[in-house]
Amino acid sequence: MKKPSALSRRKFIHQISFASAILVGGNIQSLSAQDLNALKKKVRLRFAVASDAHYGQPDTPYEAMMDTIIQKINGFHLENPLDFCVMNGDIIHNEKQFMPQAKQKLDQFTMPYYVTRGNHDMVSPAFWQEIWGTPLNHQAEVKKSLLLLGDTATEAGKYVSPDLEWLQTQLDAHKNTKNIFLFLHIPQAKWTKNGIETPAFFELIKKYPNIRAVFHGHEHDQDGVQMVGNLPFLFDSHVGGSWGTPHKGFRVVELLNDGTLVTYLMNPTDKLTELTYPV
Repeated sequence: MKKPSALSRRKFIHQISFASAILVGGNIQSLSAQDLNALKKKVRLRFAVASDAHYGQPDTPYEAMMDTIIQKINGFHLENPLDFCVMNGDIIHNEKQFMPQAKQKLDQFTMPYYVTRGNHDMVSPAFWQEIWGTPLNHQAEVKKSLLLLGDTATEAGKYVSPDLEWLQTQLDAHKNTKNIFLFLHIPQAKWTKNGIETPAFFELIKKYPNIRAVFHGHEHDQDGVQMVGNLPFLFDSHVGGSWGTPHKGFRVVELLNDGTLVTYLMNPTDKLTELTYPV
């Protein structure tokens, strides 16, 4: 594997056609409508990922934006049942008094949901646990898949690496779990100007081929995929805030019976791109 500093020079894959596949080697291949229809019948796990609500940010319609994304994800869930949703950081914008209000909003989700802390979620570990009922680093098992939700920021908003000791402990304990999904708000390579460089993170995760995908928020203007070897690192634009892609959407991920991953963005109602990651 190339060093993360070298990886940072790769470009994101944008505007991939509606029916596309990214194979294990990173090659892109088109899929037919028949292929997609066959895949949709074999979904065994489906979840949504959204990030960067920035609830409470001045001079933004943060209330309406939060209401919209909750309504749209719940609406999607009605027709395409989701096993869970992840809000991957920057739930609020700096001021801790907005976090209880944000939780009241997110509790309107009609499926289970999980959260990670972002750099604008400027609260202490104790306050975080008081509000959400989980530590900053936590895990969950859903339909025999493992979710690892890691912390990549400090109370002061500094970007940091995830707790690699915690991460390795969890990965070692779940070596026999076939599908692990990792959620970290801050990218750990400088693919864009707002990431950080953590070579030790990449050295660690390359030892665990059962990590199927890594999900990042933070970069409001990114909604593509970065491949590191055979592992996709996925972005989902943003659902709030004052900057980023023109659309405010969320990502859907589907794990098929044969282990293939299908993923696409919602805008937040229109499907934008669709990718598959075969085993």
